[in-house]
Amino acid sequence: MSEPPVTVFTFPQPTVNGPLHVGHLAGPYLAADIAARAARARGEQVVVTTGLDVHQNYVLTRAEREGIEVGVMTADFRADIKETYELARIGYDRFSDPLTDEHAPVIRQLMNELVASGAAPLREVTLYACRDCSRTLHESYLTGRCRGCEAPAAGGACEQCGAFTYVETMIDPVCGRCGGEPRAFQATVPVLRMEDHREAMTAMWLRAELPPAVRALIDRQLADGLPEIALAYPTNWGIEGEGPLAGLRIGPYTEVALTDLYNVATAIDPAANDLSGYLAALGRVDNLWHFLGLDNAYWFALYWQAIWAAAGVNPLPLSGLVVNEFYTLDGSKFSTSRNHVVAANEMLRSEDPAMVRLYLAWDRPDRYRSDFTWKAFRAFAERVGPLLDGSRIPTETLHPALAEIDLARAEHALRPSGFDPALATRILIDLLAGGVRDTGSLRAALTGAGG
Repeated sequence: MSEPPVTVFTFPQPTVNGPLHVGHLAGPYLAADIAARAARARGEQVVVTTGLDVHQNYVLTRAEREGIEVGVMTADFRADIKETYELARIGYDRFSDPLTDEHAPVIRQLMNELVASGAAPLREVTLYACRDCSRTLHESYLTGRCRGCEAPAAGGACEQCGAFTYVETMIDPVCGRCGGEPRAFQATVPVLRMEDHREAMTAMWLRAELPPAVRALIDRQLADGLPEIALAYPTNWGIEGEGPLAGLRIGPYTEVALTDLYNVATAIDPAANDLSGYLAALGRVDNLWHFLGLDNAYWFALYWQAIWAAAGVNPLPLSGLVVNEFYTLDGSKFSTSRNHVVAANEMLRSEDPAMVRLYLAWDRPDRYRSDFTWKAFRAFAERVGPLLDGSRIPTETLHPALAEIDLARAEHALRPSGFDPALATRILIDLLAGGVRDTGSLRAALTGAGG
């Protein structure tokens, strides 16, 4: 008897350089949980994966700037993030934790297999270091402006247009730590030629459901030519390589792509413990949906796909990306450094989590940027709270025929294809206002009630 097909939802592995805030919740974190609950209610076999991103050098940068021992800081933020999931009723089936002893050996094994297979050959390339402090310039160690849209950017991917950013593609690049000028140096590192996987990725892009902004990003990248990217660096933060990668540290975005691969595979088949086992487990994936913010589109739409193709995943199983725009606070970007933030845990402890989930689903920034205000949240809670607890007596009842149509539409809105939790929430409110108490699985999916 063949194994049943699996629906996979992933949501981002947050970087442990700070706590989650309401902007995060309004994006992929609650969305993935809502979609997973709805899919399970439809009878699908669902796997949800996430974890932590520890090895971006933003983590070390924050610890050093605040004079905190980095291990203490990451442990504190890990606990804070996991508490947020618990308070917000966000579930998952597999949680990868780079702070455990089991994680690094898996990533080293997969990286060495990429090198040994020739998918990530070792080559001498030109990298850049700071002329003053000698840090290799990548991620937070690199700042400048994106050559594509001229917005301020760090190394990695531009948050505004999604373009891949490194010294040679930036305007006025400098060290993000001390402001020093770049100096070139030669290093032998494993590289990924993304162009080698254009055909496999194009086939996936043609069948996957992607929002227009992501398709535009892909079109720009294809027109410019897909880059060759170093997968490991001589740097001071990240998983240390071994064997042919001794003296290097595996790039954090590569690590996350490989983590997603083994995370999904072992969630499907816990006995899988090597690349061949992971590939066999991934063969059971019927649908794979990544939930993410638009600022991560380059990684999920292009880079992750190239890494998986290089690892031998064929065909690439991506069904689509559920992407949200930025969520602002009182008209401007959330900022921990400026104390312009609503901490997720603080809100979830002081407010009814069901109301927080409903409001953030109702106000989700999925088709355009939306803005959180306490005034709007209070008005929403004042209206919806009595409907949820049944204390408001409806003045006009909704005809059962109309209720049936509305409920079917709301449940369909929680499918990942065309995902629209704002529509589902509005329908739930109308149903409750019309005296409809039996809302099937809709209320549980949106509020997280019942586990």
